[in-house]
Amino acid sequence: MLKTSAARTSDAPFSVKISPRGVDRLHSGHPWVYRSDVAVFGDVPKGALVGVTDPRGKFLGSALYSSSSQIAIRMISRDRVSNLPNLVAERIRAAISFRERTVASTNAYRLIFSEADFLPGLIVDCYNDVISVQILTQAMDTDPVRTALLQTLSNDLNPVGIVERVDGRIRDLEQLSPRQSGLLCGEKSSTVIRMNFEESPGTQAGGVQFHYDGLEGQKTGAFLDQRENYAAAARHAHGEGLDVFCYQGGFALHLAEKCSSVTGVDSSRPALEMAEKNAALNRRELEWIEGNAFDLLKDYDTAKRRYDTIVLDPPAFAKSKNDLEKAMRGYKELNLRALKMLRPGGILVTCSCSFHVSSQEFLGMVSSAAADAHRQGRILESRGQALDHPVLLNVPETSYLKCLVVEAK
Repeated sequence: MLKTSAARTSDAPFSVKISPRGVDRLHSGHPWVYRSDVAVFGDVPKGALVGVTDPRGKFLGSALYSSSSQIAIRMISRDRVSNLPNLVAERIRAAISFRERTVASTNAYRLIFSEADFLPGLIVDCYNDVISVQILTQAMDTDPVRTALLQTLSNDLNPVGIVERVDGRIRDLEQLSPRQSGLLCGEKSSTVIRMNFEESPGTQAGGVQFHYDGLEGQKTGAFLDQRENYAAAARHAHGEGLDVFCYQGGFALHLAEKCSSVTGVDSSRPALEMAEKNAALNRRELEWIEGNAFDLLKDYDTAKRRYDTIVLDPPAFAKSKNDLEKAMRGYKELNLRALKMLRPGGILVTCSCSFHVSSQEFLGMVSSAAADAHRQGRILESRGQALDHPVLLNVPETSYLKCLVVEAK
């Protein structure tokens, strides 16, 4: 757990005691303790900053308390913290510094990735001059923390607008008052972003541009975690390309730089309409097809349609462990169809954003699909999420995205 230079002269006004199992979990490096391992003394307000002790009363650190989540406490420091808003501001500035060291060739990136940036329940994305904020826990939704968040982002990054994206389901689960997505401060919620461009002193060239509207689209508006994988796909792409689950054209527009033709497929008409606008922004002509990916791949396979580059980037099929078996069947069907449709020497870029599907399970599924398709495959790259979505040691939940680039023989 990251230590802090915040004031240590006084304790949090509330405290909780955790079981030996909870202590072991913290000692392993994981910041979460579940409600079954937490004893709450007194009337602890929701979202409170609490001191955490072991069964004998030994101080273990400071945490954020949730009155409703099964994750009752999320550790935020091994030290005693007296001023949470000040600590939040300090952590935001640390996240800005980290991105300055690790992010390049883009003006769109994740600035704060919850636990991975030691700010549990907070997601912040930068889209050129617009910032998108998503608050997922009681503690981050308190007025003092909200004020510190907005002031720090405004003062340190000077955006033209800060948008809040609201997940109503999460707010219900956290027993937070209803909110609507909207502009928190500034003048605008939309902009144009550019990623994977070439940088040289004083100049930027190339790359792919996208329209961004902070109040539209999935999640916070764009899939920034795939940004570096878009570039990897473009490195290997050639010939006729097919991007399945293309959303607003992230992979497809990067493939268009190398492929003779590209078709993007998605079931969402609004997503495809935005993909068309993005294609026009980049002066590219692509084919967009609205349809069910499973049905389309089955029909194309039956019709013996063939491609040189295929991208599979489906939504998370396994949202819980109970979904895993069904999810693996879905992943295998997609990959089997795609592998059968690739010409010799073709490239398969296949992804999974399901945390509950491990990297080993995903690789095993692709290997099994290749065997059933009677194809040999050579792994060119095995990738994860972009560097602005850091993975925290001992917190497997921060590692979720798998991306394989496979050459099919």
